[in-house]
Amino acid sequence: MTEPPQPPNQPPAPSGYGHLPGPPQPGYGYPQQGENPYAQQPPTQPVHPVQPASQQGHLPPPPPGMPTVGMYPGPGVPQPPAKKKTAVVIAAAVAGALVLGAGGWFAFFAGSDDDVKKPVAQSSAPADGKPSAEPDKGDGSGNGSADTEDFNAGRKQGEDRTLWLKTVKIDGPGMGVDSAGQWIVGDTVVKSVWKNLTAYGITDGKEKWTLAFPTPVCAVTRQTTAEGKTVVMFKDGDGDSATCNQMKQVDLKTGKEGWTKEVPKEGLFDIMTSPSLGITGDTIAVSRSGTASAFKVSTGDKLFGSATAEGCKPDAYVADKGRMIALATCYDEDMSSEVSDADPVTGKKTWTFKLPFKYKVGAVYSLDPLVLDIGNEEKKERAIVVLGPDGKQRATVSGEGTFATECTNGIFRSVEVCNRTAVDGNTLYLPTVPASGKTNEIVAFDLDTGKAKWRTPAGDGRTLTPLGAANGQLIAYRKATTDQGGEVVSVPAGGGTPTALLRNPSGTSAPIESSFYDPTVDYAGGRLFVSQSRLRAQGTAEKLLMVFGK
Repeated sequence: MTEPPQPPNQPPAPSGYGHLPGPPQPGYGYPQQGENPYAQQPPTQPVHPVQPASQQGHLPPPPPGMPTVGMYPGPGVPQPPAKKKTAVVIAAAVAGALVLGAGGWFAFFAGSDDDVKKPVAQSSAPADGKPSAEPDKGDGSGNGSADTEDFNAGRKQGEDRTLWLKTVKIDGPGMGVDSAGQWIVGDTVVKSVWKNLTAYGITDGKEKWTLAFPTPVCAVTRQTTAEGKTVVMFKDGDGDSATCNQMKQVDLKTGKEGWTKEVPKEGLFDIMTSPSLGITGDTIAVSRSGTASAFKVSTGDKLFGSATAEGCKPDAYVADKGRMIALATCYDEDMSSEVSDADPVTGKKTWTFKLPFKYKVGAVYSLDPLVLDIGNEEKKERAIVVLGPDGKQRATVSGEGTFATECTNGIFRSVEVCNRTAVDGNTLYLPTVPASGKTNEIVAFDLDTGKAKWRTPAGDGRTLTPLGAANGQLIAYRKATTDQGGEVVSVPAGGGTPTALLRNPSGTSAPIESSFYDPTVDYAGGRLFVSQSRLRAQGTAEKLLMVFGK
């Protein structure tokens, strides 16, 4: 096979492998819902091809000889059975790239509605999505909180406690409502639900404040400023034709709203579809459908955007922890792509990395160091590259396995920093894809050499998902099963047996914890926060947020 020409000083592109798989067979939708409100899941939705980013193509499947699986939709979500049990090392031409096994189609999965036999207290809420002020029953721990003794019944020796569970009852649109936002700020956890942001005390679940929006919240970022402020986007109306173009600054410590502004268009084709947000310092980046802009968090004033960028047009700005990069398309004969640094105040760049012919960035695992997942849709190739502070390629990751690296939540979302992987110093942590009902593992890669350093298995029938890493220590969530509570574990820099930092209770609690579909998970202050990212909103009580601690 003839290799395409390469940009100057770039490694050759990996050789082509395989083809995109077809959509999953019927029968992978949600099961019918039972009477238990805590096991209810988001509504059945049609299967669509995944677009990891507006400028990106489908991420290809594994090459021949590797198991073909669907996109990994979330921690612990079952996958269609693989045709083969073995995975192979991908030796990709001269570049030595790891071609990752992630398919271009996805399906929704959910646990059984029979997971919880004993329903506990439920909350009610008005149709606007705000949780009710008082629980139907409970221990005084706030609206929608049920008796914690119910959740801790059957707790085994050495297990920690379920602190509280929050439920909501919403009568919303037929396709359900978003509830993706979750922030731990001081002594509160803030959760977005449809048209509201609500803060709860982290120790008892009591409501601290609620901020109502006139229309549905449509885009959030888990990042905040040092002062605990963030920017949330909401629609300009309630109808099907409404656009997600309204920005609002929110102080998450107090629940007070700041400025509200509309995102100005960057041109005729700026259609504001599914914006993705990212904060660094006092800058909020808003990326959508091949167009991007940046604004000041403090005032809402525009800083820069795609329309005024020099050279290749940025499709997205990715921001995190003091850094920002631009992912751009060059409107030349080859429609080539490039990555560059971007000053968070001016958007100016000091270096540029030209991607190989017809490669696009599918995911960003870290900005410091800069770790990119790139792919060629036509040739069904993917690779992970590590760039130095000068934008020059420093390493290419290679290893064995089929990895769960799909990081884009929803169709047409622009690229953001991935929250399903972790990077610390010179180590990248990637979870593998578990076959249906099987275990997975987390693999640590050395970013200087690109080679695997160690692997940590989740254990029989369990799955591990990275939550973060610091000081050479990985923190991961071992998902619950119907008869065993989840765990927060740490793995030392050199690998080895995970150490349990928090052991969630079994008994009545585990079936509820295990039934969260594609949850938002945070570990902070010795507590674990597990919440729904989408609700059915069909007028019945649903679990929203479950908190565990000592």
